[in-house]
Amino acid sequence: MKSVRSVLLRTESLLAMLLIVVIVLMASLSGGKFLGPRSLQSMGFQLPEFGILALAQMIIIITGGINLSITYSATLSAVIGSVVIAGLNAAHQSPALAILAGIVVMFVVGAACGAFNGSIVAYVGVSPILVTLGSMTLFEGISLQITRGGAVTGFPVAFLWIGNGTILNIPVPLFLFVIVAAVTYFVLERTSYGMRLYMIGANPTATVYSGVNVKRILFLLYIYSALLCALAGVIMTSRYNSAKESYGSSYLLQSVAASVLGGTDIVGGAGKVLGTVLAVLILQGVSSGLDIVGLNRFITNVIMGGILIAVLSVNYLNTSAGSKTRLRRRQTSEVLR
Repeated sequence: MKSVRSVLLRTESLLAMLLIVVIVLMASLSGGKFLGPRSLQSMGFQLPEFGILALAQMIIIITGGINLSITYSATLSAVIGSVVIAGLNAAHQSPALAILAGIVVMFVVGAACGAFNGSIVAYVGVSPILVTLGSMTLFEGISLQITRGGAVTGFPVAFLWIGNGTILNIPVPLFLFVIVAAVTYFVLERTSYGMRLYMIGANPTATVYSGVNVKRILFLLYIYSALLCALAGVIMTSRYNSAKESYGSSYLLQSVAASVLGGTDIVGGAGKVLGTVLAVLILQGVSSGLDIVGLNRFITNVIMGGILIAVLSVNYLNTSAGSKTRLRRRQTSEVLR
């Protein structure tokens, strides 16, 4: 009986039940349109870029940090790579060459953004929130300087397949998201590197004294997070057939909400890929469902903000209650001695 209860109370189980509630509620409010083939396929195109950015955020939060520059890392990578694609396409180069060169540039720029953040966080020791707040403004400024506030366009038609194509009627971006989730799960759950990430989030000082090279691990982590951002940038650029510094800006707070809702401890040390994926599905379902119902977009943003505040409050109360319980047990054991 106890094991059944513990399974039911697991974060992932509760999220799965909440997802079912959201699906039933949105289907009822929309008169069944929410579960229609067109609606599901539309969500299949929108969800991957959000999901990938949420995973990029989640792995940083696990270590006790936060990355406020994820969306601008994505857009800066997209803008510079798009300039390469559009330039080669305008010069009548092979579409395959233009697309390949542009995507490679996007990932190189993404890695550079991650290395910039990671080097300052890991080797200089500045707080992640301050570093990424500054780099967020820096990356946005560079993107604006390149685009002059406009959008980069002029891509080969074949490039649009990445963000708008389907395989067996399943959106291509959805396959990319599944691959990213699987790789991230393997890194966190099946490697010693992943175990050390949790150790850093739980107790960075003890991790240092245990002989773990915390600086190197954090540096590589920020690069991996930025590479995920670059992939999200590729998908967004292809889906919108353009690149602009403002694309995906709403995903910043949503990525934090998805991470925390998915069970990632905001102070670090805990977090699961499955929980984050379920949270992404829930938030995307709420957002898309309210759009189908016809609710004003600004009201939708208010609801999403309310969800974030509620989740953070509940997690804080649970953490406080857990800390008090552990303290009470320790005091009791000391008295019994």
